[in-house]
Amino acid sequence: MGRALLEAVLHSADLRLAAALEQPGNANLGKDAGELVGAPCGVAINADIEKSLAGCQALIDFTRPEGTLAHLAACRKLGVKMVIGTTGFSDGQKKTIADAARDIAIVMAPNMSVGTNLVFKLSEQAARVLNEGYDIEIIEAHHRHKVDAPSGTALHIGDIIAKALGRNLAACAVYGREGVTGERKASTIGFAAIRGGDIVGDHTVMFAGTGERVEITVKAGSRATYAQGALRAARFLAGRKHGLFDMQDVLGLR
Repeated sequence: MGRALLEAVLHSADLRLAAALEQPGNANLGKDAGELVGAPCGVAINADIEKSLAGCQALIDFTRPEGTLAHLAACRKLGVKMVIGTTGFSDGQKKTIADAARDIAIVMAPNMSVGTNLVFKLSEQAARVLNEGYDIEIIEAHHRHKVDAPSGTALHIGDIIAKALGRNLAACAVYGREGVTGERKASTIGFAAIRGGDIVGDHTVMFAGTGERVEITVKAGSRATYAQGALRAARFLAGRKHGLFDMQDVLGLR
């Protein structure tokens, strides 16, 4: 994702790369960030968060929860806006981010893809229409290196559907099935996670009724789609001093 973001920013007509961050000890520290994507730009990869953010207006963060929170603290201190594409946050960590949004503007979304965010909206609309007689299953597939399951995107789709139906996802979610599970309960929302190869990210929402099945699917063929969405989020933050937003706000889908 880091390379996809570098390439997107360096080929953007209206955005400029001001810094590139890596973990201490990474082999790329000190290198020209642009060289990683074949476009030298004069910006060296750095591990010093505050030093790197000194000339930035916004930080795009696709890391791990612990790294994001460290970056968040520095951004809040320096007044730098954030685009957060990291997933896997605990409720307490989400509260920390929401609290920081009182001081800085933040776009946080489990998926930055424009197409996927349209699927969020379509899933909500479908749930309201297919609210009786349809069983809901969410299937996602990602590359072998992804560390969390189900994906943040799948969980977000489930949460959107649950709220549209007046349910609590924590109470009605079923994660995988094995053995003698008994008959499916009508109120449940099922999740299945596939991990393999270099699958960038596939998500399908299935509404299975009697005599028909409605499926909403989005498949990412490249991480470039997430990078372009993140740039749209960064542009959205221009002129906003504080507040917590998501891609539905960025795309005007509220």
